[in-house]
Amino acid sequence: MFGAQIIHQHERYLGLPPLVGKGKKKAFHQILDQVGRKVAGWKGKLLTTGGREILIKAIAQATSMYMMNCFKLPDSLCNELNSLMRKFWWGQREKERKLAWIAWEKMCTPKAEGGMGFKDLKAFNLALLAKQGWRISQDTDSLAHRVFKAKYFPDSNFLEAQLGKNPSYTWRSLVVAIGVLKRGLR
Repeated sequence: MFGAQIIHQHERYLGLPPLVGKGKKKAFHQILDQVGRKVAGWKGKLLTTGGREILIKAIAQATSMYMMNCFKLPDSLCNELNSLMRKFWWGQREKERKLAWIAWEKMCTPKAEGGMGFKDLKAFNLALLAKQGWRISQDTDSLAHRVFKAKYFPDSNFLEAQLGKNPSYTWRSLVVAIGVLKRGLR
C-alpha cells in the first residue's frame, strides 16, 4: 500500500548474518561457497607444495576468520572446509580420489613438531571465541562487556556466566568458549 518492499531474507551486516536461527549451516554456508570458489579457481597441479601451503594458509583458512571471532561455526561446516583444503593439498579434483599420505590431524600440528602448521578450524574457532571472552572479562568499560553483563551475567562475572533464557547465538558461542578460557587461565 505504501510502496515498501517486503524483505524475505535478512541482509548481512559487516559480512555477518544478523540472525542465526535453527539453520546454522545455512547461515554460514557463504563461507563454504567462498572457499570452494577460491580453491576451484586455483590450478593446484601448476603449484609447488610451498605455493599450495601459502594459498591454504593465507586465503582458505583466513576467509572464515572474521566470522569465527563472533560465532561458533557448526562442526559439520568446519569438517567440510577442512575437507576442501585437504583435497586441494593432495591434488584431488571433483570426484577423483587420491591417496593422502599423512592424516590431516598430523598436518595441523606445528612445523616444529613435524606437521605443516595448518589450522584445525574447530580448535581455532574456539580459540578466537576464547580470545573474545578474555577481552570481555578484562575490559569492563567496553560496550560489549556492558551489554553482555546487563543481559546475561548481571550478578556475576563473565567466567561464572550461564547460558540464560533465550540467548543470542553470539552469547551461545561465547559460553562455549568459557570452558576453553578457564582451562587456559593461570
